[in-house]
Amino acid sequence: MEGSEPNRAADGRTVNKEDVLRDFQASFFAMSGLASFPWTFLEKDLERNKSSDLISDILSQTCLHSLCRRFPPSARYRKLFLSQLITREAAGCDPLDALYDALAEVVGAGYPTECFKSYLLPGGEAISLLESVALVSDGTTGLLTWEAALHLAEWALDHRHPFTGRTVLELGSGAGLTGIAICRSCSPSRYVFSDCHPRVLRKLRDNVRLNGLTGPEVGVEEMDWTTATDEQIARIGADTVIAADVVYDPDVVESLVALLSRILRVSSPEVFICSTVRNQETYGGFKRRLGKGAELPARPSTDPMCSSLVRRSRNRPPGGARSRRPDVPLQPRV
Repeated sequence: MEGSEPNRAADGRTVNKEDVLRDFQASFFAMSGLASFPWTFLEKDLERNKSSDLISDILSQTCLHSLCRRFPPSARYRKLFLSQLITREAAGCDPLDALYDALAEVVGAGYPTECFKSYLLPGGEAISLLESVALVSDGTTGLLTWEAALHLAEWALDHRHPFTGRTVLELGSGAGLTGIAICRSCSPSRYVFSDCHPRVLRKLRDNVRLNGLTGPEVGVEEMDWTTATDEQIARIGADTVIAADVVYDPDVVESLVALLSRILRVSSPEVFICSTVRNQETYGGFKRRLGKGAELPARPSTDPMCSSLVRRSRNRPPGGARSRRPDVPLQPRV
């Protein structure tokens, strides 16, 4: 097929059909912003070949894939995605019946408050999570996956040593993506998910079970940062503590730093925090508060991203926020 010939991306990279299909699939199941899809490659293919073969292949990897049958993205999202395909198909080739059949399935569907998002691991496995459609639901933002959780999962997959064979405590686990990725790929001896909002905890337990994580080596605990006890911290006995997207409000920062200081006193673990910097003043305040009770080494960490998940983090949070990769470990003052 002529359409499988490689193209050049805007940054000069050679892009072929297989890369494009993986991009479409990964972005579709994670419900990434539609503007981030490799539409240009598809448009050039249609212009060159006047054939719907590539659209058919994209359909097979997205709406018609078995993963979509089991854990479908929202009907509204699928409708918008299919509309984008139809717009390009109409301008470049003969109608593809399967495309319109797929659209017919979602046109009359309702718009529930929850939907599935799936994130593909390097080996091709999927982490599927039931997440809220709204950014804020029941007074919490913890019912969906935020960008920093994606980046921390990517970083962990490329830096497995802090997790392999260790007890890991995750603060503010939310929908559970980072922890499930670590449990699947990094072989911790024990992993403790934690959060404090009742609905988040229920959804977190559901997502952990949905991804086949059971047994005494995986736990989900309620942990309120303002009331967690030294006994609870000591019982968990974490060797590594992680958190993603927890530095977003000055009041939250105060309780987070206080809890981290207590954890460091009780069990002296390594601590990794991954943040989306929405407000530089808030993030700067977090770093300053850390300086009062813990030291950050001067040399920044080196943390190349794992390419399999980074495609799913194209949806930037509102306000031009950017993700900050995990800080180097916090170490208690001597």
